[in-house]
Amino acid sequence: MRCVCFVIMWVQMELPGLAFAVWMFICFRVSVDGYPNGKVREACASMVPCHGSSPKLSPEHVITVNRTEFKPGESVEVQLSGPDFEGFFIQARDADDLDSPAVGSFVLVDRRHSQLLTCGRTMNSAVSHTSKAKKKVVKVYWIAPGVAPKRVRFLATVVKKYKTFWVKIPGPDVSQPNAPFSTTPLYTTSEAVSTSHSVSYLTKPFNASGCGNTKFCLRNPSNCDPESASCFFLSFRQEKRSVVIEMSGASEGYLAFALSYDQWMGDDDAYLCINKDHHVSVSTAYLKGRSPPVLDSKNALEDVSWRLADGVLQCSFRRNISLPTYKGRFNMNVSYYIFLADGEASEGGPIYKHHRQPLITNGMYNVTGIPQDIGGSRSPRLIKAHGALMFVAWISTVSIGVVVARFFKPVWSHSFLFGKEIWFQVHRMLMLTTIMLTSFSFVLPFIYRGGWSKQAGFHPYLGCTVMALTIFQPLMAGFRPSPHAPRRQLFNWFHWSIGTTARILAVVTMFLGMDLPALDLPDPWDTYTMIGFVAWHVGTDALLEIHSYYLIRKVELIEDDRVQILQSLTSAEAEGNLFKQIVLTIYICGNIIFLVAFLAAINQV
Repeated sequence: MRCVCFVIMWVQMELPGLAFAVWMFICFRVSVDGYPNGKVREACASMVPCHGSSPKLSPEHVITVNRTEFKPGESVEVQLSGPDFEGFFIQARDADDLDSPAVGSFVLVDRRHSQLLTCGRTMNSAVSHTSKAKKKVVKVYWIAPGVAPKRVRFLATVVKKYKTFWVKIPGPDVSQPNAPFSTTPLYTTSEAVSTSHSVSYLTKPFNASGCGNTKFCLRNPSNCDPESASCFFLSFRQEKRSVVIEMSGASEGYLAFALSYDQWMGDDDAYLCINKDHHVSVSTAYLKGRSPPVLDSKNALEDVSWRLADGVLQCSFRRNISLPTYKGRFNMNVSYYIFLADGEASEGGPIYKHHRQPLITNGMYNVTGIPQDIGGSRSPRLIKAHGALMFVAWISTVSIGVVVARFFKPVWSHSFLFGKEIWFQVHRMLMLTTIMLTSFSFVLPFIYRGGWSKQAGFHPYLGCTVMALTIFQPLMAGFRPSPHAPRRQLFNWFHWSIGTTARILAVVTMFLGMDLPALDLPDPWDTYTMIGFVAWHVGTDALLEIHSYYLIRKVELIEDDRVQILQSLTSAEAEGNLFKQIVLTIYICGNIIFLVAFLAAINQV
């Protein structure tokens, strides 16, 4: 490569156009063809093929050896096997420093499918493929050098197809006699992260026995059974200086939990169970802001096991309470907020952002302290309060206030309260209550988000419009003309138009807000319930309109083909006093039922 770079530099100085063509040819050649002939000396250090994509996390291939001890000069049979693969790259390295150069040399068994490469200054220190022909097994012999590390680990990179490959798949350690046990994690590269130490398969689902007694549990819904597909479950059980963690939930992609000092994502200690091609990798990670998690190159987890069945992903692992040598790992004997999230993962690539709000505990908990059995919330308290206040305002107070003003003016026009007609005082009180509830609720999402939300779609824009119309209504009412002024009809028309527009937009805004991740009411229950409320209000309004029209027709006398009105509209409406009061009572009770249903749903999320 140095020679190629030198030639390109020379040609660039002499013939700029030709240099560009040569450079484009080389880049195109490397990016398209890769290394089908196995000449991968450029990857000796990283063992990463230049294929322009990320390695997969959970390996399908294994490395086996015929012995666990060696002496200088002795040979060890090394075998790489698994599903069909096209390319491979095998090295032996110091088990205590996997970033060190390759050690020892190899001897081939089958020269048709394997070849020797020189990495660094050591001849024949690596083995690679000779072609893209499909292979299931590769066997070679490793010769221990005269000066060898105490422990050696075999590593392999395997290419299944161009963009499907695994980097530094760990094999077993072989050691010199009387060498101490190695504590080096299986993976120490940033390109591939997998579980450390042994990995096993769970034979049965988790259970909730011991929750609150011998282990700390977080469940959603509260008290749900982790054997159920609808249950998200997280438990911590202390065993001496370590904690055994179990995590379960319905997910085709990943499950993750994080320990945090606040209820915001960022600067958190995270743990992920990722489903990759029906194999689960368990990794630690660090969350920085709202960026994707940064998977650790060194994994601090032990006794990893997992299970995939009926759409439920379950994993279990152990970690020490204190991990001072691992950057980003929190001590588990301190109180934290606990996050539990799920989402999708791309095939062979990164995980995607969780498609709904993570479950967050309402307080900070010490998982190694007194065992507790708690629930959590997928909606922050400020967002819950925002939704609850908006439902109270636009399902109860404004709707009842509109009905009172529209149909009870003639009924209560002769009764006074504090010098004004009762209908007007009730209407004004309900509308002022709506303004106060809406105004207070309006600022809560901005407090929670710390500004404008770019992920909420049209909801915040419509919400701002509703807020503006809500404030404009009382301002306009403060300048209303007298009842007999010529402009009073114009005022009435504007007052009705703006109020009706605000109510329609408020309903649309609530429709959009109910399914946002920060609230996410049960779907499709929330949609059907809101449609039911709209139908209930429109039906009541139509019933009272029909009743008013019936009263007017009732007092008409037909005489000489002319219609003479014997009673005014006001007196005709007054005749329906009892009927209207019954309808209003039923309407208020119905509104309360809808409101309680929404508030109960908000309390559950």
